[in-house]
Amino acid sequence: MHGRVTDLDSARITSALEELRHRSRDTLHDRLHRVRMTAGLAVQAGLAAALSWVVAYQFLKNPQPVFAPISAVGTLAASVGQRLRRTVELIVGVAVGVFLGDALIYFVGTGPWQLGTVVTGAILLTIFFGGSVAIVMQAAATAVLIVTLTPSTANLEIPRFIDAGVGGGIALLVTAVLLPLNPLRVINRAARPALDLLSDQLDVAAVALRDGDRAAAQQALERLRENKEELATLVEAIEGAKETTTLSPARWRRRDVLTHYAEAADPIDRAMRNSGTLIRRAVTMIEDGEPVPEPLPDAVAHLAETVRLLRHEFAVGAEPEDARERSLRAVSEAGRAYAQGVGFSGSVVVAQVRTTASDLLVASGIDQEEANRLIRQSFGEQERPSGGPVERTGAPKPPTTPPLG
Repeated sequence: MHGRVTDLDSARITSALEELRHRSRDTLHDRLHRVRMTAGLAVQAGLAAALSWVVAYQFLKNPQPVFAPISAVGTLAASVGQRLRRTVELIVGVAVGVFLGDALIYFVGTGPWQLGTVVTGAILLTIFFGGSVAIVMQAAATAVLIVTLTPSTANLEIPRFIDAGVGGGIALLVTAVLLPLNPLRVINRAARPALDLLSDQLDVAAVALRDGDRAAAQQALERLRENKEELATLVEAIEGAKETTTLSPARWRRRDVLTHYAEAADPIDRAMRNSGTLIRRAVTMIEDGEPVPEPLPDAVAHLAETVRLLRHEFAVGAEPEDARERSLRAVSEAGRAYAQGVGFSGSVVVAQVRTTASDLLVASGIDQEEANRLIRQSFGEQERPSGGPVERTGAPKPPTTPPLG
């Protein structure tokens, strides 16, 4: 008996250690992915900081060009796609801060309460005139520098103002001309986590439906709900790529390809949310013991493959014809499942297969009206079996036709 308990404990410990090693590998993979995603930005920031210091020190004869590299790095640290705007905000914020700092020093001198007053005034004034958070913070920071450094550093205002323009301008020069990133590569890297998340959880849901595994379906649902970071990264990368192709002549030829990604962002977001509804109803379907026709898990698996094909065809710049074909196959399988008979939650799963497939078709470049027509055509005119769906006693009657969504 003691030996059996020992063996059981050993098995549990081994399983726990194996899970820990697996998580460590995942964590290392995620960290390396983040490093690859930001390596280009890091090099751009280093180059911009160095060049802005050289310009301010060598050409503008600023003996302490601290603000120029700070402004350059601050511009590049802004959300990609917002760098041109951030440069303007830097200059406007510096102007407001310089004005308020000088005015306060002229009238009331310097000191701790004067510093608090100028920061409060800078924030309230920029907010009153509709300034963004970046302008507010830049104005407040500049005012602080003017008030605290003016007693020891003469004529600080003009160098601070010029350095802001130099740093922001150098940052734009680096990103647009000297070291422009490949926008398509940036987007492909950013899209991979979001699309992999969606396809992986749809695969898990398909297997869970086949096996009647409620726990696996619930886990897939919870994982899919944690998609905000992946989607935000994708949207930010798209905005950055659009900015790069606007500012960089070397990347103008990429505009048409990037248009596909830009137009796909919203339907991919909708596909995420509709897939979440699909998996949530799959959980309920398993809980209630509703019938699971064989084509239904296949339909969900085809949606997962559609997402993978879409990602691949976008990455190589190909027309996503395979993804479109696979999405319509998912709808066809859902139609077969509906004809064989499903319960209430099953009919919702069928409807969500249709809706998610429609989202993916739109993401592939088809307009919404045409996508809906193809969905209806692929689903077909399905008739219920004469005996009706196979259900447990007391189960609610399913809708006669699944909504398209």
